[in-house]
Amino acid sequence: MTVRNQIIAWGVFLGVLVILLVFLREILFPFIAGFAIAYLLDPICDRLQRAGMSRTLATALVTGLFFILFVLILALLVPVIYAQLIQFLNNLPRYVAAIETKAAPLIEAARGYLSSQDGAVKITEFIQSHLGDVAKIAVTFLGTFVGGLQVTFNIISLFIITPVVAFYLLRDWDVVVERIDSCLPREHIETIHEQARLVDDTLAGFLRGQFTVCVLLGLFYGIGLSLVGLEFGLVVGLGTGLVSFIPYVGMLIGFVIGIALAIAQFDTLLPIAMVVGVFFAGQMLEGNFLTPKLVGDRVNLHPVWILFALLAGGALFGFIGILLAVPVAAVVGVLVRFTLMHYRQSALYVGGPRPQTPSTDGTP
Repeated sequence: MTVRNQIIAWGVFLGVLVILLVFLREILFPFIAGFAIAYLLDPICDRLQRAGMSRTLATALVTGLFFILFVLILALLVPVIYAQLIQFLNNLPRYVAAIETKAAPLIEAARGYLSSQDGAVKITEFIQSHLGDVAKIAVTFLGTFVGGLQVTFNIISLFIITPVVAFYLLRDWDVVVERIDSCLPREHIETIHEQARLVDDTLAGFLRGQFTVCVLLGLFYGIGLSLVGLEFGLVVGLGTGLVSFIPYVGMLIGFVIGIALAIAQFDTLLPIAMVVGVFFAGQMLEGNFLTPKLVGDRVNLHPVWILFALLAGGALFGFIGILLAVPVAAVVGVLVRFTLMHYRQSALYVGGPRPQTPSTDGTP
């Protein structure tokens, strides 16, 4: 088979895969979650297997402990989070009224800087005319997001299908990898292995490291905001940490919500400043210790590229696209670097005959 035919065949395969993802995206969540769990736990099973334990026993032990720990964490956190959310909804009108009262002097002072009363009227009319549009957009986005969650984030499938998928994938992980490897073109097998190792290093470094960073940040923000006396500090802190997998955006959302609650709750500047200090300390902890130690520079995924991948995945495939955004970005990043390396060795780049350098797959 010629290179052109190989490219066409693999292009058709990728096209069919994308089409299947589009049509089956509403049922993919428990399978993607099971695959992610198996991928994260595979190194632990490998160590137990090297220590003399059978693969099936190691898989059962690791999977069982993982889901028991997961259920225990849910049992501890869900009642607290649920109670705080109910209390927050009950207190929401009071918070809105408090923010409006405290913001009134600032609004009046801002009006004093306007050049004329007509300017104030125009700004007021502009806000009123566009406020409805903004609200419609927000409601539409929220409805789409929640609707996707209702279809894919099915609680029954999450607690029944996902453990089964994770167990069988984890038990047969090496067999699945071997079968996939047997389908790869033999002519370029070494090159594919090399790129696959780079993708694995990138995904392992980011997913395992970033997961740990998000959990630690959530605990830090939740405990810190609760200690300074912020109402619903645990929910805001945990939410901020869990959404921190989106660079900068997660912290910014939590910061805005936390400051808004602090302004509505406190009448002095000191507690508000303490809330700001918690978020500032969290950013210092993440930037100077957690991310460098747990994720490191070897990931080679720029925060802007991750942010773009998450937004693009969400826009194209909804919630499933967000889940697949980082793995796809990692694969694309490795392929782009591989392509650029060969481009810099080609006549298209150097402007002359292609330099004779050994190829990575062993072919002349």
